[in-house]
Amino acid sequence: MATKTTAKPSATKAAEDFIADAQKTVSAQSEKLGAEFEKASSFGQETLDALKASGEIAAKAAEGFGAEMTEYSKKSFDETVAAAKDMAASKSVTELFEKQTAFATAAFEGFVAQATKFNETFAASAKEASAPVSARFTAATDMVKTYTA
Repeated sequence: MATKTTAKPSATKAAEDFIADAQKTVSAQSEKLGAEFEKASSFGQETLDALKASGEIAAKAAEGFGAEMTEYSKKSFDETVAAAKDMAASKSVTELFEKQTAFATAAFEGFVAQATKFNETFAASAKEASAPVSARFTAATDMVKTYTA
């Protein structure tokens, strides 16, 4: 009978140890899960901030493009009006053709220069606007690497 009384405390002790270990494991895993949730939440917020920054950069660039287009259009219109007045004052058909050819050449060269400037500005703006989002993709890649390692 002595073995029965010692068996009960031994079984009770084993159950208590098992429950204590289970509680420690659950507690540790809960803390780990909470920390990972905080990381994910923080990552999401940083991504939203990057998208906002990217949008602000793109909006500012679009505003600059609009102002530049308006300025170029006004300048082009003024040059066209001046050229038309100059052509109207021509004294011969030859002079008219020379003035018209000079104007067409200057207008085309001005357009090509402006298009080149727009292209360079657009490329720089696109690179600048995509930088915050690109940084988030890099951060996401790094985060995935830590989970797979």
